[in-house]
Amino acid sequence: MPEVGSFNRILTLLRKERGITQKEAAASLGVSQALLSHYEKGIRECGLDFVVRAADFYGVSCDYLLGRSPDRTGLTLSVEDIPEGDSQEDARYKGSVLPVLNKKLLTNSLAVLYGLLLKAPDKNLVTEISQYLMAAYYKMFRLVYSANPKNQNDMFSIPKQLYSGYADAAMKVSEARIAAMLSPEKVKDIPNVEDIDELQLTTENLSTDYPQHASSLFNLIQQTEKNLQK
Repeated sequence: MPEVGSFNRILTLLRKERGITQKEAAASLGVSQALLSHYEKGIRECGLDFVVRAADFYGVSCDYLLGRSPDRTGLTLSVEDIPEGDSQEDARYKGSVLPVLNKKLLTNSLAVLYGLLLKAPDKNLVTEISQYLMAAYYKMFRLVYSANPKNQNDMFSIPKQLYSGYADAAMKVSEARIAAMLSPEKVKDIPNVEDIDELQLTTENLSTDYPQHASSLFNLIQQTEKNLQK
C-alpha cells in the first residue's frame, strides 16, 4: 500500500506541477474528484492499480510516486551512480563511502543552485547566497580544524571565542537579505530580483535542465528532511 504522507504529497505535487485541476486529473485517472481529493489528503488509501495509472499518467515511476525514491525515474543512487562534481579522484575514507556520497550530493546540488542563479542573473543575489554558503562552510571547517589542540589558531583572524557567533550572525543577515531580494514587496535599500519568472521550477524541468545533477538535489532534499524530522 502507498506510504501515508509521501504518496498523497507527491500525488498532489505532480498534479499541481502539471497545472491541472482535481477534476481534470480525476477524469484522466478514471476516479471521481471526491475520491482523488481523499487520496491527495491522505484520507483514503488507493489500490495498486491506481498507483500504476497515476505513475503512467504523470510519467514517473511507481517508486517515486510511493516515496521510495526521490528521483522521478525511480533511480536509487549509489556512490558510483552520482556524477563527479570535479575531476579530483575521491579517496575511500578508510573504506567508508558515506563521505564520498555526501560530497557528491552537495557538489552536484550546488551546481543546480548556481545554474538557477544564471537564469535570474543578479549580482547581489549571487553574492549573498555565496556569502551564506561560505560562512556555513567556514564554521564547519573551523570546528573540525579546532578539534586538534595542536592546530594553530593563528590561521584565523577572528578569535576562537567569537567566530561561531559571527558566522551565525552573518548567515542570518544574508538569509534575511536573500528573502527580501526574492520577495515581491520592495524593501528599502535592497534591490529586488527582476527575472523571478525564470525561477518557476518543477521536478520535471529540473530533471530536464540538469540531467547530471538533479538526482543529487532530490536525494539531498530527501535526506535532509529526514534528518530535520528526527
